[in-house]
Amino acid sequence: MITVKAPGKLYIAGEYAVVESGYPAIIVALNQFVTATISPSETIGSIVSEQYQENSIVWRRQGDAMVFDNRDNPFHYILAAINLTESYAHELGRELGVYHLGINSELDSADGKKYGLGSSAAVTVATVKALCQFYHLPMDKNKLFKLAAIAHLSVQGNGSLGDIAASVYGGWIAYHSFDRQWLHLQQAQSSLSDLLTMPWPDLKIELLTPPAALRLMIGWTGSPASTSHLVDKVALVKAKQRSEYQTFLKASKACLKRMITGFHHSDLHVIQTELRTNRQLLQKLGGFSHVTIETPLLQRMIQLAESAGAAAKTSGAGGGDCGIVLIDQTIDPRPLLTAWAHDGIEQLNLNVHTVQDTVLPNS
Repeated sequence: MITVKAPGKLYIAGEYAVVESGYPAIIVALNQFVTATISPSETIGSIVSEQYQENSIVWRRQGDAMVFDNRDNPFHYILAAINLTESYAHELGRELGVYHLGINSELDSADGKKYGLGSSAAVTVATVKALCQFYHLPMDKNKLFKLAAIAHLSVQGNGSLGDIAASVYGGWIAYHSFDRQWLHLQQAQSSLSDLLTMPWPDLKIELLTPPAALRLMIGWTGSPASTSHLVDKVALVKAKQRSEYQTFLKASKACLKRMITGFHHSDLHVIQTELRTNRQLLQKLGGFSHVTIETPLLQRMIQLAESAGAAAKTSGAGGGDCGIVLIDQTIDPRPLLTAWAHDGIEQLNLNVHTVQDTVLPNS
C-alpha cells in the first residue's frame, strides 16, 4: 500500500491580486493533512473518503477509461487529479491499473465544517502524489505542482493555484502566479510531458524563513466561505472599475514586495506593517467591488488582535473562514484568546508544516 500526505494552507497576504499573472502572495502550509492511500486491485476499484462514506465510488476499467457506477459524487478534484495523472502515465507508456484509493482529510472539523485550509488543493496534490508513486512516474516538486495545478484548474476554473504551491512545497512561501491564458493555449498544442518540463511564464515560488520572533495565530469565525464565488464576484467588477482595480493591483504588488523583503531581513515590524497595509487594500477592494471580505466577526477578531499589539487580517478570500494574526513571541497570547472565546472566535491550534518530509520519490 502507498500512503502520501499533503498539507493544508492559509494565505497570509496578497489575496485577490495573486489571481493576476505575475502577482505575488505569501502563503503558509499547515500541519493538518489530506492523506491518500492507494493499493492495487484485480477487478473492481474504489475511491473512498472517510469524510464522505455515503458517497464512495466504485469503478472498473474499460480499456483506458475509468467507468463509474455512481452518477453523482463530491469527488471532482480527485477525479480530475486521477484523469490528468493517468494521462501522464499513459504518455510515458505505463499500463493503467485498477486500485483502491482512500482519502482522509484533517482539514475540516470532525462534524464536517470547513475551516478554509485549502482542502481541495491538498486533496488534488495528495491524489497526484499517490498515483505518481503507484505508476512509478518521474516526479519532483516542480512537476507535482504543475500536474496538480492543471488538474485543480480544470475543476475550479479560477484562482491563483497558490494553495497548490503551499501544499507541494510546505513552509512559508512567496508565490507569483503563472499566466493561465498561456497554459490554456499550451494545453491544446503540447503533451503533458512537455508541459511539465517547460518554464511557465511568471511562475515563481520562493521558500521564506520567518523571523524567530514571529508567532502565527489563527482565528476561525465558524462561518465557511466559497473562494471561487468571491473571486468570481471581483472578476465581474474589474472591467467596470478598471482604474480602481489597477490601482489595487499595483499597490498590492508593492506591499508584498516590501513584505517579502521583511522576511529576507527577519524584520517582524516590517512584516506586520505590510500586513496592515494589505488589509487596508483589501478593504478598498471590497468597497468598490461590493464583496464582503471582512464579516463583522472577522472585523472583531482583527480588532481584538490589534488591541493586543499584533497585526491581523482576513486570510484568503475572506467572507468568513479564518483570520490570521502575526504577533511577537514575547507577547502573552492568553488574554487575546480569552477575548476571542468570549466573542465565539475559535483558535485553530495549528503549526506551520516545514519541508523536511515533503521530499518526493524519483525526484
